[in-house]
Amino acid sequence: MQALPKSAMKPVLALVGRPNVGKSTLFNRLTKSRDAIVADYAGLTRDRHYGEGRLGSREFIVIDTGGFEPDCTEGIFKEMAKQTRQAVAEADAVIFVVDVRGGLSAQDHDIARYLRASNKKVILAGNKAEGMQDGPQLAEFWELGIGEPLAISASHGQGIRGLVDLALADFFPDEEEDAQPQPEDYDRPVRLAVAGRPNVGKSTLINTWLGEERLVAFDMPGTTRDAITVPFERGGRDYQLIDTAGLRRKGKVFEAIEKFSVVKTLQAISDANVVVLLLDATQGVSEQDAHIAGYILDAGRAVVLAINKWDVIDSYQREMLERSIETRLPFLRYAQIVHISALKRQGMGPLWKAIDAAWASAIAKLPTPVLTRVVHEAVTFQQPKRAGLFRPKLRYAHQGGQNPPVIVIHGTALEHITDVYRRYLEGRFRDHFKLVGTPLRIELRSSHNPFSDKE
Repeated sequence: MQALPKSAMKPVLALVGRPNVGKSTLFNRLTKSRDAIVADYAGLTRDRHYGEGRLGSREFIVIDTGGFEPDCTEGIFKEMAKQTRQAVAEADAVIFVVDVRGGLSAQDHDIARYLRASNKKVILAGNKAEGMQDGPQLAEFWELGIGEPLAISASHGQGIRGLVDLALADFFPDEEEDAQPQPEDYDRPVRLAVAGRPNVGKSTLINTWLGEERLVAFDMPGTTRDAITVPFERGGRDYQLIDTAGLRRKGKVFEAIEKFSVVKTLQAISDANVVVLLLDATQGVSEQDAHIAGYILDAGRAVVLAINKWDVIDSYQREMLERSIETRLPFLRYAQIVHISALKRQGMGPLWKAIDAAWASAIAKLPTPVLTRVVHEAVTFQQPKRAGLFRPKLRYAHQGGQNPPVIVIHGTALEHITDVYRRYLEGRFRDHFKLVGTPLRIELRSSHNPFSDKE
C-alpha cells in the first residue's frame, strides 16, 4: 500500500464566520490560488473547501466554510452549519473572520459562543480593515470574548503573515520560517471529477465513497456551487475527488453565481484525469448531458458513464434509456457504462473497476513497433481510398502523448485520409491495446515529396 502524502500531518486551519465577511478571499490568499469562488454575494460558499498553504517552510491545510448560522434548524442553512461544525472538529486552529466595516452583529455573538465551547484555539481576524489598524472600529469586537481582534485585509494582503504566524505558533515552535521546504516523494494522486446535471446525485456519490457526509447533499438542484476537492485513498491508490457544480444550459444561467459555477466545473473537468459523468436514470439523457459529455470529450479526459438511480426504473424505462444513450451520446461509445445507486451503495465495485480501467488506458504506453505493425495490418485489411492519382500511404506510427493517448502516423498524401478511415484506424488501435474509457487522438503527418515542385 502506498504511503499517504505528507500533507496528512499538516496542521489544519478552519475559516469560520457569517456570510460575506471575506472567508473565501482569505482562503485564496492563504493558498495562493483562486480555488474558491469570490463575489459580493452572501452565502456563496456552501461546502467546506480544502486547500494547501505555505509560509516559509511551514505547510498547512486551510478549510473554507459557508456562512455559519449555529442555531439554524432547517433548509440549506442547517446543512451548511453542519459542514462548518465538521470543519471546526477537524481543525487544529480556527480563524474566526468578522467584518470590521460591517460592524458587530448578533450572528457574530452566536458564532463566538459556539467557538468558545469548542475548546479549539481561535484567532479573531477583523477583515476589511485596510487603513483601520489603529481605528476604534476594532474595539467593539472585544465583546465576543475571543481575545484581541487582529486587523487584516484579505483582498489587499495586509496582516496575513501575522495572522498565520499566530495560528501556527503552537505547531512550528522551533522551525526557521524561511527554510526551503524539501520536495515530497510520492506519486501524484489521480484527480477524479464527478460531473453531471444539477441534482443527479454527485455529492451523494462522493459521500458514499467517503463514508461520511463531507459534501452538502440536499434535495434542491444547484446545492453545490463550487468545485470541491477531497483527498481519498482506496486499494493503495491516492485519489482527489472533485465534486462539481451541476451544469445548466446557457439559457438557464441567470445568476452570476451560476456562471461562476459553470467556469469552475469546466476547470475541474479540464484539470481531472478521469471524469465520472453521472446520469439520472429517472430523467433520461438530455441535451444538457450531451453538452457536458462534449466538454469532457473536448478536454480529452478519460470518462465513465454512471447511471444513477438504476434501481428505481422498470425494464421498459431501462431499454429506452439505453437507446437514448446510443442516440444522444454516440461520440462516447468508448466509455464503459455502469449502473449504480449512490444512495443504496449499489454498483460501487464495478464503478471503481471502470474508473481504474479508464485511467490505465489514458496513461497506457504504446510501443512504436507495435503501433506500426497495427497500422500495416489495418492497411492490409482495408486500404484508404485513392485521391486522384495518389493513394495515401501509411508508413509508421509512434505515440505522441498520454491522457489522452495520441498516436502520430507518418506517411504520404495523408491529408486525403477520410474521417471514416480515421475511425476505422481508431477502432483497430482500441481493439489491439484494449483501450476503454479514454478518447484516442490520431495525428496524420505527411512527409514532403521532393518531386512535387518539379515539372
